[in-house]
Amino acid sequence: MDWHKFCEIQTRRSFFRSSVGGIGTAAIAHLLATEGRTAEQDRSDPLQPKSPPFKGTAKNVIFLFMEGAPSQLDLFDPKPGLHKWDGQSLPESMTKDLRLAFIKPSAKVMSSPRKFTPAGRCGMELSDFLPHLATCADDICLIRSMFSDAFNHHPGQLLLMSGSIQFGRPSMGSWVTFGLGSESQNLPGFVVLSSGRGTSGGASNFTSGFLPSTYQGVVFRNTGDPVLYLSNPPGVSDASQRANLDFIRNINEERHAATGDVEIASRIASYELAFRMQSAAPELLDFSKEPQSILDMYGVGKQPTHPYAVNCLLARRMVERGVRFVQLMHASWDDHSNLNKNLKKNTDITDQPAAALIRDLKQRGLLDSTLVIWGGEFGRTPMVEVRRPGEEGNEGRDHHPLGFSMWMAGGGVKAGQVIGKTDDIGFNIVEDKVHVHDLQATILRCLGFDHTRLTYRHQGRNFRLTDVEGKVVDKALRS
Repeated sequence: MDWHKFCEIQTRRSFFRSSVGGIGTAAIAHLLATEGRTAEQDRSDPLQPKSPPFKGTAKNVIFLFMEGAPSQLDLFDPKPGLHKWDGQSLPESMTKDLRLAFIKPSAKVMSSPRKFTPAGRCGMELSDFLPHLATCADDICLIRSMFSDAFNHHPGQLLLMSGSIQFGRPSMGSWVTFGLGSESQNLPGFVVLSSGRGTSGGASNFTSGFLPSTYQGVVFRNTGDPVLYLSNPPGVSDASQRANLDFIRNINEERHAATGDVEIASRIASYELAFRMQSAAPELLDFSKEPQSILDMYGVGKQPTHPYAVNCLLARRMVERGVRFVQLMHASWDDHSNLNKNLKKNTDITDQPAAALIRDLKQRGLLDSTLVIWGGEFGRTPMVEVRRPGEEGNEGRDHHPLGFSMWMAGGGVKAGQVIGKTDDIGFNIVEDKVHVHDLQATILRCLGFDHTRLTYRHQGRNFRLTDVEGKVVDKALRS
């Protein structure tokens, strides 16, 4: 008898009649597995929590993705040496073979008007545009020596989020939920929140790529239905919806048994999750039980912080409820012109909520188990870009992948320190270079993974987030 003929005669009804104990045993087994009281996990749920290969220092990730590349020279990496070169072109010996997106290597240098002052006990120098983050200096690890292989936005975002400038690779959140599952029963394991003007990379920043679609990032809105069409249509009761889903599940289960297609299992899981979300998601968005002091700390209800503040508060509430990976995308920091005006606008929106997130996680005992990451796909040049000559104050900066800044907090990170150093004008890295793949390897290490062994077989070879590179940044981790 061949396999397909065997599957045809194994109906669900015959299974329940012939199996020892019938449906009651199956139900008990499911309940015990949900409570973690069986030897094996419930394999019918692809997001069932999994244990990492070794004990990690973080259980959850919140990635504050600043799309468009914030200027590290005006926020994190003070360069008084730029004043010496202000208005002059750099020597050709420094710019030979330099690839830039829009300006020529001969463009004139622009010093930063920002004032940097030491913050916290550690004395970390931060820009006057980041007064709230300065109060958390002792809780963050600032990396000033990041570099990327991409100098345009979409490739840079693909590399940061998926480890490759090629389309079709799984994003970081998908890899993390694939490796660890999720501790939330009623919310997705990987959630995406956005504010600002959208991102160049779009859905490629949170795609599951060739992984099963269960691990795709789910985009939430911060008003109305969190997910479009989540609510039942008028006249459809919960009981009727449950009956419809049961019927669809039965059909999908029969097809899955016949084919073993993982996408069918993903579809079953997504339908069931959507049903549970219908009651869980509105509660998630209900801030009525949050103390006013917490809402004020984030900047909820106040402009210009409100949209980003809501997302940061939602991120905290999500990790409390077991969501594994929350990705906040704020756009855009792509300041080719009007740098000072636009940078002030974006920091006014994001600085207070991001700092509040760190303080709130810390006071709730969640920062040690939650890894928070802040950064964009690359940085900005020390040279000026002028889009409209003759307009005073419209200067900006071009894309710069050779040396930029990101920071991390919580989740096993050694805080209150600066890693890496760029040269006197912020052009090249001179100490502790950290590639994007190194950052990814370090994030996975915090979660309990060897980045070279978290792999997925596709098209005849094993793929991983860090592609064929990457090394853990040991300086960034607590010993």
